[in-house]
Amino acid sequence: MNQYLKTQLLIVSCVNIGQFIDGYSVGWSAPIIPKLQDPDQTPLPELITELQVSWIGSLLYVGAIVGPYIPSYLSNIIGRKPCLFLGGILNLTAIILIVTTKNVAMVYAIRIISGLGMGMVTVSNLVYVGEIASTNIRGILLTSTSIVGIFGTLAAYSIGPFVSYAATGYFALAINLIHVVGILFIPESPVYYAIKGKQTEAKETLRFLGRLDDLDNVFESVRGTNPNEGHSWKAWIKIFTVKANRWSLFITLSLCTLQQLSGVAAVLFFATTIFQMAGSSIRPDLATIIIGVTRLVASLIAPAVVERAGRRILLLVSTACCAMSLSILGAFFYLTRVKNPVVADIGWLPLMALIMYFFSYETGFGTMPSALVGEMFRGNARSTGSAVAMTTAWLIGFGVATGFGPMVRVLGGDVTFWMFSFSCIVAFLFTIKFVPETKGKTLNEIQELLGRQ
Repeated sequence: MNQYLKTQLLIVSCVNIGQFIDGYSVGWSAPIIPKLQDPDQTPLPELITELQVSWIGSLLYVGAIVGPYIPSYLSNIIGRKPCLFLGGILNLTAIILIVTTKNVAMVYAIRIISGLGMGMVTVSNLVYVGEIASTNIRGILLTSTSIVGIFGTLAAYSIGPFVSYAATGYFALAINLIHVVGILFIPESPVYYAIKGKQTEAKETLRFLGRLDDLDNVFESVRGTNPNEGHSWKAWIKIFTVKANRWSLFITLSLCTLQQLSGVAAVLFFATTIFQMAGSSIRPDLATIIIGVTRLVASLIAPAVVERAGRRILLLVSTACCAMSLSILGAFFYLTRVKNPVVADIGWLPLMALIMYFFSYETGFGTMPSALVGEMFRGNARSTGSAVAMTTAWLIGFGVATGFGPMVRVLGGDVTFWMFSFSCIVAFLFTIKFVPETKGKTLNEIQELLGRQ
C-alpha cells in the first residue's frame, strides 16, 4: 500500500476513536437503565422512575442537537483539529461523571454532555476526514466513521449487561484517553490553512498526506472566503447565496431528513418487540446484540464497494430494499390486526424483515448521507452546512422515536411501517432526480458540478 495512504488511514483511525465513543454513548443507556432499576446494581440512592427513564434516553439528543453548532462556529476560527480535541474533552467529562455518579442529576448531565460531545465529534470528523482524504479513498474513509460508531454501540450492548455500572465508564475512559492524546499528533486540515491564507502550512500538510498535487484545488475550493467571517452571520448567508452551497444543503438536508423519516430510530427502539412477536425465545439483550452485529456486518459492505460502485447506486439499492422490508413489516402488522390465521405460520417473517431492513439500511442509506455531508459543501460553509444537516436529522429522529408509540396506537403498526416505507421510496426517487455522483471527483470538482445544476 502507498505510504501516504497508510498515513491517511492512521490519521482517520485515530479520529474515528471519537466516533467509537459516540456510538458507545448511544448504546450505553440500553444496558444501564436496567442497572439503575436494580437495587443491587444502581449507584443511586434510590431507583429511577419511568419518567426518569425517558429523560435518560432523550437527553442525549438534546445535547446532540446543540453540539454540531460548536464546530460550525469555531472550526474556521481556531481550526478543525482543536474542535476534534474539544469534542474529545466533552466525551471525557461525561465518562468521568459515569465513574463518579452519585445521583440522578449526574446521570442527566452525562447524557447531555455525551450528546454535546457526539454532535461536536461527528460533524468535526466529517469535515476533517473529507478535507484530508485523497480523492480515490475519500468515500471509504468517510463511510468508515459510521461503521466505527456502530461498532461502539455494539460494544455497549455486548459489555454493558455483564459488568458493573462503573465498569462501563472505566472501559470508555481508557479508550477516550487514547483518542484525546492521539488528536494532539494529527495534522491540521489543509483547507483550514487555505482559508487562513497560510500557503506554506497548507503545502507542508498536503506533502505529509501525499497530496501535494492538490494544492491548487484546495486553494481554489476556498476562493473568495474571508478568513474572519467564519463565525459571523455572513458564513450562514453564504449557505443560501452561493449556488453550490445551496444545492449541497438541499441534497444533504433532504437525504438526512428522509433517512430519519424511514423510522430507523423507531425500528431500533421496537426491535426487541419485533423479536418477541416473531415468537423468538432469544433474550432481549441478546436480540439487540444480534441486531448490532447485523448492522456492523452490513456497514462493512459500503466502504468495500463505494469507490467502485459509487454513492448513487448504493443509495438506490439500499433505499429500494429498505422500502421492501418495511412494507413486509407493515403487511405482517396488517395481517395481525385483521386476525388472519396465516399469521401463525409466518411468525418468522418480522425477524427476517427486520434483519433485511438493517442490512439494507447500513449498506447505503445509513452511511451515504453522512459521506455526502462531508464532501459536498465549500470549505467556508462545510462546518455550518454539516451542522444544519446533521442536527435537523437528529431532531427529526428524536421526533419520530418519541412519536412512534402514539403513531402505532392511533394509526396501527401497518400504516406506521407503510409510512416509513413510503419515505424510503421518496428517497429512492430523490436520489435518481437530484443526487450527483461524486465518486472520483475532487472537492473542487464537486463544487463546480453543483454550481452547474
